[in-house]
Amino acid sequence: MRALNYLELEGLLDRSGLGTAAAQQRRALAGAGVKVDTSPWRGGDLRSGVRSLVAGRSAFAHYDLAHCNAPGPGTLAVVRHARREGIPLVLHAHVTAEDFAESFRGSAAVAPALGRYLRWFYSRADLVLCPSEYTKGVLESYPVDAPVRQVTNGVDRDSLSGFASLRGAYRERYGLDGFTVFAVGNVFERKGLTTFCELAHSSEYEFAWFGPYDTGPLAAPTVTRWVEHPPENVTFTGWIDDKRGAYAAGDVLCFPAKVENQGLVVLEAMACGKPVVLRSIPAFEEFYTHGEDCLLCETRGEFAEALDRLAGDPALRERLGANARETAAEHSLERVGEELAGHYRDLLAAER
Repeated sequence: MRALNYLELEGLLDRSGLGTAAAQQRRALAGAGVKVDTSPWRGGDLRSGVRSLVAGRSAFAHYDLAHCNAPGPGTLAVVRHARREGIPLVLHAHVTAEDFAESFRGSAAVAPALGRYLRWFYSRADLVLCPSEYTKGVLESYPVDAPVRQVTNGVDRDSLSGFASLRGAYRERYGLDGFTVFAVGNVFERKGLTTFCELAHSSEYEFAWFGPYDTGPLAAPTVTRWVEHPPENVTFTGWIDDKRGAYAAGDVLCFPAKVENQGLVVLEAMACGKPVVLRSIPAFEEFYTHGEDCLLCETRGEFAEALDRLAGDPALRERLGANARETAAEHSLERVGEELAGHYRDLLAAER
């Protein structure tokens, strides 16, 4: 079996959760014995594909099945080619209107129109995959006219190996001292930025957000305000060269996201045995259990109380972290590879 696993604008998305999810799919598929191509174009890139088309040949490479991870114009070309040639098509729903809102300037205003487009786009597929039953429900509410199945994004535990050895270097680099509350990923209001900073403002702990933030015209006003005028005990690191350093430097992941389809950074923190404090939203409630492998909170007061409990109780941190590590193990790339390959085989068998 030869499968296309395509992420449009991959170079721009490699610092995003979407980029991480696609990279993990490819590693998982390789482990499951699936041959994976990452470009749909003959010759390996769009320019070569165009040259092939001009020469009277197809612009597209040969593959048995197409699996696309982003809803852009290049992907639409792949969709049309797959429909024309009878190639089974999988579209992965990493993006919904709900999780696009409160990401960039104007994103909340654009989200309703995006939702209408995504309903049409995902309905082109033979199969839509998504990371949670919560997201499956969102897609079915649009409604998407295609079968929708849930497959975890998984977590690449090997990519985090040796993280603990980086603790001293990263804490020194960012001037972190004492109990440190941290977040990882792009700095968006949707991910709970205001809650994170307000918690810091009323706390004596160190707070650090490891991840890039936009400073250009697309930056949301809330992001600009907090990044340019953070509380004294908040550090925004910007992009870091090794994500393992974030999980090494921090003591408790605080991730008060308002909407998530799964939350890769939560699984990564859990794989490192870190206790996590999360907002009580459907995607987190689906995968994690309050008091066993996380603390789930609804109000800012509950978040503050949870952080105080963890700061003062090393045994609780150890217990939650150990259970979290077991939860992360349930989302192995081996499982992801088996489930993806199984869906591929079913689609190919249906074509025969």
